[in-house]
Amino acid sequence: MTPSLLNHRAEGAASAPPLLLGPSLGTSSALWDKVAPELSAAHRVVRWDLPGHGGSAAGLIGPGATVGDLAGLVLALADSLGIGRFAYAGVSLGGAVGLHLAVHHPQRLTSLAVICSSAHFNGPQPWEERAALVRREGLAGLAAGADARWFTRGFTVPELVRDHREADPEAYAACCDALAAFDLRDRLADVSVPTLLVAGREDPATPPAHLRQIADAVPDAALVEIPGASHLAPAQCPGAVLAALRAHFGGAAGRGMEVRREVLGDAHVDRAQARQTPFTARFQDFVSRYAWGEIWTDPTLSRRERSMITLTALVAYGHHDELAMHVRAARRNGLTPEEIGAVLLQTAVYCGVPSANAAFATAQRVLAEDSGHDRP
Repeated sequence: MTPSLLNHRAEGAASAPPLLLGPSLGTSSALWDKVAPELSAAHRVVRWDLPGHGGSAAGLIGPGATVGDLAGLVLALADSLGIGRFAYAGVSLGGAVGLHLAVHHPQRLTSLAVICSSAHFNGPQPWEERAALVRREGLAGLAAGADARWFTRGFTVPELVRDHREADPEAYAACCDALAAFDLRDRLADVSVPTLLVAGREDPATPPAHLRQIADAVPDAALVEIPGASHLAPAQCPGAVLAALRAHFGGAAGRGMEVRREVLGDAHVDRAQARQTPFTARFQDFVSRYAWGEIWTDPTLSRRERSMITLTALVAYGHHDELAMHVRAARRNGLTPEEIGAVLLQTAVYCGVPSANAAFATAQRVLAEDSGHDRP
């Protein structure tokens, strides 16, 4: 990694619309671990680390740093990746970076999501005091109380607490300087990109009122409040954050991933996502965007009808591994074992008895394996 650039992790097809994800103070790109892989089905996701956090060099910022300095580092990262315009989502300090980009560099953004953040962070004094404390004593004391600031009682993510403890104190303090100086309340009306605000209803650091203030000032902004979520909502309530971001950023592949999970089941899709590599990313994007995001979402045919057509096609071409998967999908889509058998019997007439014989064997095995599970 070039020392002058923020450390980052890229996921998804390089040809997909880019989406940059920014972290909260004291965390790393791991904050997005439960959300980014799903978003990468529809986007080229790039999540970055703050200076002195995760894998980013501490010397990228120094005392007196501003949110504008951090935004400049994000733009430099985007430029290095050949990304001109991009969607952006950020948490807390990462959200402040997004607001700065929307006000000062609107030509670079296509849309914005600001999560558990603010247009100001309660004035400079608490951040100046925290910066002085960290420069004097390091991060051990603050890290010990991270759970109370970040999550509701009884919830934690040990990896993020470890990231807090291991961050560089000088870089962390410089980020505190940036928060101390940040106040965009008088510029919110200048935000012109589609904007979503996501608030954690239990967030003590940036309460929902901070997000409502932004939503009221930014033209046509939308606000979502997540019950039970505290400050690091993507880690604590990833499903709710993912749903809000998918709805805001759109894209056929985003809807396609929802349908793919509904039809094939979470276990199968999780395995496919875990196996995704840069080599296969474009193919996975194609599958989610076209097959599931456009064809399976077309209301002309019901899912029951699509299952019957799919079973027939798979029998005709002898794709027995896919057939087993789609027998299970057919059950989720409401077909009974008797109806699946009738479809396979029909294929014996038009695809040939040997093909149907092999298909019956596959289907019988799958139905027997699943006989102990609740099915429609």
